[in-house]
Amino acid sequence: MKNLAINIVFCTGAALVILGIFFVIFDTEQILVSTIFQIFGANIIINIGILLLHKIEFRYVVLEYLLDISCIILVLVTFGFIFDWYSVTPIWVLIIMAVIIYMFVIIASIVNIRKKTKEINELLQKRKEKMEKAAS
Repeated sequence: MKNLAINIVFCTGAALVILGIFFVIFDTEQILVSTIFQIFGANIIINIGILLLHKIEFRYVVLEYLLDISCIILVLVTFGFIFDWYSVTPIWVLIIMAVIIYMFVIIASIVNIRKKTKEINELLQKRKEKMEKAAS
């Protein structure tokens, strides 16, 4: 549950930063407070959807990534229609944002897994050394 909350906040922050960059580059309207909450809601649904998708084991990792991206795009397109995001942000920008944020999440996950793996290996090595000393 803690990881879900962290992912939601991370994705929301990343989406707001990318959206802010888009607004500066294309000199569009300012972002509204209600839009921030809409993005937050979309990220809640996206992360819960991805969590549910990961409960299913897929034979191919590429298929899993494609389903994740499809889930993200589906939610963003739906929220875009519901909250009229397309009057300010084109659909292609939402799709690019989705892919960029997903890549950030994947990279962060890989870094986190490597960090945890290193910590576990260090703990196993310490335990092995203690066992060897105790056996001597």
